[in-house]
Amino acid sequence: MRKLLGMGLLLTACAVPAYAADFRIGIVNTERILRESVPAVKAEKKIEKEFAQRDQEIKQMMKQAKEIQAALEKDSGKPDVEHRSKERELANLNVNLQRLQREFREDLNLRKNEELAQVLARADKAIQAIAESEKYDLILQEAVYRNPQIDITEKVLEFLADDKAGK
Repeated sequence: MRKLLGMGLLLTACAVPAYAADFRIGIVNTERILRESVPAVKAEKKIEKEFAQRDQEIKQMMKQAKEIQAALEKDSGKPDVEHRSKERELANLNVNLQRLQREFREDLNLRKNEELAQVLARADKAIQAIAESEKYDLILQEAVYRNPQIDITEKVLEFLADDKAGK
């Protein structure tokens, strides 16, 4: 009985390394996908275009506030009604400007997150297609260290550039 058990353990020990040799692992650099992939670049351009007008409006308000500030500094020795009116106008403008900037940042971050989620979903489909076609057993997206031999980020970027992952 001991000999039979020993033979079973020996056969199992020999079989595990043979299986491990066929085990394929890949690593994907998600940050690089979000920076360099065609869908990510398109999303960034789309967001820039979408928010360009609001950005210009904020820049115009900032310019207007600087002009009022310069006029106030120029006329600082005159405590008249017009001077106080300009001070109130500048204060109101600054409050509105801060509100618009905060709303702009919040909306921009929300849109970026929405677009990046779509990019990640497409990347996941690309990774799954690559894993199935090239017979990978495991693909990781986050790793402290990536051996260049198992890094398949470039394959995923090419897959996304070819638009095989669908929209």
